[in-house]
Amino acid sequence: MLELKDVTKKYLRRTALDGVSLQIEAGKTCLLLGPNGSGKTTMMKLIAGLARPTSGEITLGGTPIGKQTKARVAYMPTENYFYNYMTVRDIGKYYADFFDDFDPARYARMLADMELEPQDNIRQLSSGMAAKLRLSLTLSRDAQLMMFDEPLNGVDILTRTQTIDAILAGRRAGRTMLISTHLVDELEDVVDTTVFLKKGKLVMAGEKKQICAGRTLKDLYIEVYGHASADPEHTRQEVDENA
Repeated sequence: MLELKDVTKKYLRRTALDGVSLQIEAGKTCLLLGPNGSGKTTMMKLIAGLARPTSGEITLGGTPIGKQTKARVAYMPTENYFYNYMTVRDIGKYYADFFDDFDPARYARMLADMELEPQDNIRQLSSGMAAKLRLSLTLSRDAQLMMFDEPLNGVDILTRTQTIDAILAGRRAGRTMLISTHLVDELEDVVDTTVFLKKGKLVMAGEKKQICAGRTLKDLYIEVYGHASADPEHTRQEVDENA
């Protein structure tokens, strides 16, 4: 189980996460929702151990996030983090050296599926091709928790389908998948649980069927974020009453 207990993250005068507490059961596919600035990326970086919370605690399977959990978490960020001089083959070798659970054979299959050439130079990749490379690297690991930050951003319709299919193919018994996106309708039918964030605060979280209460996830998203004056606590109470 992934658990956040009263987690707050501040950057100078800005509070990116504000007292967030939630639990995500192992083996679930969870959608992390919220507009820009809601705290989705910050949450993922904290879970990945790339940043530390200002206060609160995050645990994975009861173990506090840190050196012991990094080997169990695979994270696909939105930004490119490769050196421009590297080739697609080079970055695979780098991952193989850095992560014990990285599978070079699986990486080679992913590259073929994503139509990426091992000899391609990183600097020559389009944004869509770079996104497919990040996805291939992440899914070539055998991690307990896999996180994908906006994996559908900046890619065409066909690549979106490829991306969704690849993520779904990566699901395993006991493996948790955490996905953030603005394209709610693209992933509505494949998720088990959802987490709604707004301005760093938790609006609601739980099983999709329960919190949607007969609505589509897209309709609920519009309901939660469509009104600037919506109060997170009030929204949470409404959902609880409708569930």
